[in-house]
Amino acid sequence: MSDWTLPVHSNSNGRVALVTGAARGIGLGIAAWLISEGWQVVLTDVDRMRGARVAESLGDNALFICMDVASESQVVGGVAQVLRQFGRLDALVCNAAVSEAHNGTLESLDLERWNRVLAVNLSGPMLLAKHCAPYLRAHGGGIVNLTSTRAHQSEPDTEAYAASKGGLLALTHALAMSLGPEIRVNAVCPGWIDARDPSVRRAEPLADADHAQHPVGRVGTVEDVAAMVAWLLSRNSGFVTGQEFVVDGGMSRKMVYVE
Repeated sequence: MSDWTLPVHSNSNGRVALVTGAARGIGLGIAAWLISEGWQVVLTDVDRMRGARVAESLGDNALFICMDVASESQVVGGVAQVLRQFGRLDALVCNAAVSEAHNGTLESLDLERWNRVLAVNLSGPMLLAKHCAPYLRAHGGGIVNLTSTRAHQSEPDTEAYAASKGGLLALTHALAMSLGPEIRVNAVCPGWIDARDPSVRRAEPLADADHAQHPVGRVGTVEDVAAMVAWLLSRNSGFVTGQEFVVDGGMSRKMVYVE
């Protein structure tokens, strides 16, 4: 887990962020980045054991809470724990998701799976915004939702995931209108991000062709996404709300017709 840590400021900046789905991948990268900038970060995930280990590896500025974002009672309890511990909340990053994009054929997609994907990927961010809003408002806080380029373009058999991310994009600008001007709400839309653990990336590197197909010449990293999230939560983005920022190395602007 120590591969994910970044140099941490000696002093806290006094601000508290809640990052969901932070036991691995993009969520963990965001948590580590924010901690490096002096934030106190509360990580949540359904994986209790890994989440606790990750938080320990990130140091004193990290706290882990086990939370299923699709459960309103768990969201309420988690937010209450943050307030008991720190007395404030300045940022919410909604990253938790059922991340397997493919659901099998449409004919085989059962309603239970559809509902679970929508519950975690779309209802979860709504519940978190609902219960975090009073505390974010008190400090002029911000919300960042992690969507996906699949909100705009699709492969076959990805109906549940694509619908959830498209809905989250719409939820983002709706929340920005409802919660402004005190709370800014934006979305970050990652493309292909190699979010595997560092040890796996080293043991099983991506092919040169994977990198070469991107206009920037490489597949994305969790740090690419984390840097954008950190900027959106900073004072430097104070005139930005209701927007989507695509972090995909230019792939969604590339014509891909097969000749």
